Amino acid sequence: MPIAITEAFNTLEQVEQQFGLQRREDPAFFPEWRSSLPDLSAVEQQELAKLRQRYLYQRSKGHLLEITALLLLVSPLLALAGFYDPPFTVRAEESIRLTLRDSEEVLQGRLDILVLWQHLWVVVVEAKKTTLSLWSALPQTLAYLQANPNPEQPNYGLITNGDEFAFVKLSRSGPTTAVYGLSRSFALLPLPEEFATVLQILKAITPDLP
Repeated sequence: MPIAITEAFNTLEQVEQQFGLQRREDPAFFPEWRSSLPDLSAVEQQELAKLRQRYLYQRSKGHLLEITALLLLVSPLLALAGFYDPPFTVRAEESIRLTLRDSEEVLQGRLDILVLWQHLWVVVVEAKKTTLSLWSALPQTLAYLQANPNPEQPNYGLITNGDEFAFVKLSRSGPTTAVYGLSRSFALLPLPEEFATVLQILKAITPDLP
């Protein structure tokens, strides 16, 4: 069963200390987002263009709630990547309330979690009052990744607020320690080719599934 995520994990320092996590910046640790990305078919490219235009139209009307981002963008993207087909199973997790305080105001948001084959955790960030950085969800995402039932296998997180996407990889390096790596963020709004890269990365991590 997935571990419970509480407000105890609001900083990277807290989650790193709790789970013995160490960040790796060596490109060799997380090559899946950097190189040897699979080609996309013409149909996939056409579908991505439709998804992006549909999202941009709705986004132009104002801020989108996390359920809207899930319906318009995330769910169709995962379907294109093949994550709704065998051997994958989909499980929705309870939303998490996220509250952060900066120098001027309290930022509130939600994390909606989707688990696919207990190998990929999809985290959707909904911002309240102002935009929350993708990385504000990183401590909770890392905590969720501890729920991997096959610790000998690496597992992955996809964090998105609709406008941007980022990937996390976590791998066990011992019984009480683990290492994680981060991709850069990919911006859907200004760069259509970066949306295609997100799909390519999703397809690239698929062969590593148990």
